[in-house]
Amino acid sequence: MEEDPTGPDPQDWGPCSAEAVSAALDTPVKKRVAPSRLTPGPPPERVPLEGPRVLLRPLDPAADVDDLYTGSHGDAARERVWDYLGYGPFADRAALLPWLEARAAEEDPLFFCVVDRETGRRLGMVSFLRIEPAMRVIEIGHIWYIPEAQRTHVNTESCFLLLRYAFDTLAYRRVEWKCDAANERSYQAALRLGFRHEGTFHQHRIVKGRNRDTAWFAILDSEWPAVRERLAAWVGVDPVLP
Repeated sequence: MEEDPTGPDPQDWGPCSAEAVSAALDTPVKKRVAPSRLTPGPPPERVPLEGPRVLLRPLDPAADVDDLYTGSHGDAARERVWDYLGYGPFADRAALLPWLEARAAEEDPLFFCVVDRETGRRLGMVSFLRIEPAMRVIEIGHIWYIPEAQRTHVNTESCFLLLRYAFDTLAYRRVEWKCDAANERSYQAALRLGFRHEGTFHQHRIVKGRNRDTAWFAILDSEWPAVRERLAAWVGVDPVLP
């Protein structure tokens, strides 16, 4: 996963602690496979995903570029969101726009803009990637938020919406999260959300001239009900889709 390097602080995570999730989900892998999900599934679609306070919707480059550019450029603190991503920062608004247009046309990764439902302000971006409908496996990543949205409810709510769509609507078996092992906040965010650390691929990539060891995480469909209960309570929604 490529992600926001300045996400929520672990102390703000509330009831969904990594320790609680790990304890609740400590069951043998061999008991987790659901036979009904051993056939190909559907790919994700460009549909809005609505939470109590944020909306994930397909990118609209011309409408989104101003908020996304000004929120992530202009000083070192804002541009830090790009540190662990394979792209950015951008020279100016005119450079970001065609990049957004290219992303909006892609099927994998499938990008969403994160929008504050109350103000309409664009807060960042998230995506599904490495989409494998035949295996019912998907990853969430390319996550970044403007500084005003960091250490708030935004990442938890956005990731909950993606996870709920992947598991409850698409009936996928496995959702993955990957990050630079040096990105401590992304690493801890994965644990907080309920992902299980599966290992580290050393010298996996070169990103912006630096070595990247990649930490791998996943949630399985049998683990999802326990994770969903905790995240739904934190977000403040019914854990079961209507």
